[in-house]
Amino acid sequence: MAESAESSQNVMQNLRIEKLCLNICVGESGDRLTRAAKVLQALTDQEPCFSKATHTIRTFSIRRNEKIAVHCTVRGKKAEEILNAGLKVKEYELSKRNFSDTGNFGFGVEEHIDLGIKYDPSIGIYGMDFFVIMSRPGFRVAKKKHKGSKIGKKHRITKEHTMKWFSNTMDGSIR
Repeated sequence: MAESAESSQNVMQNLRIEKLCLNICVGESGDRLTRAAKVLQALTDQEPCFSKATHTIRTFSIRRNEKIAVHCTVRGKKAEEILNAGLKVKEYELSKRNFSDTGNFGFGVEEHIDLGIKYDPSIGIYGMDFFVIMSRPGFRVAKKKHKGSKIGKKHRITKEHTMKWFSNTMDGSIR
């Protein structure tokens, strides 16, 4: 049988974005946190969740169980659009340190207005963290309850796989 170059590549090995996690950590509860939530809601069109502090830190005047951050998880086409906007701010250039050993990557943006959101003086300017979780077809096997299994060693995503995907698919550069 003659195989072409397209059919020789295994479709189960293709990488895809499973989800994009956006986080804004304010460090205090109150008005600043609700304004940060408005920024995330304007960016994602979703209701963001609030994160609580796990420990009391007196020097930062943070109490345990106090809401200090807001985060949102985005999937599908919307995640790709927001990721492209974030990478445009970073000029599609990431460091090797931005990639984890498990094949995920993340970066930060210092000003949310660089993403295309109009500046509102009543809200202010917030920085945010982007974290991208990568997956392959078949990763659901590890997450499902009935007849679950482990992901094989050859099927796991490594740092090198994600860096190659980032260079080819997103046309990014790695320094």
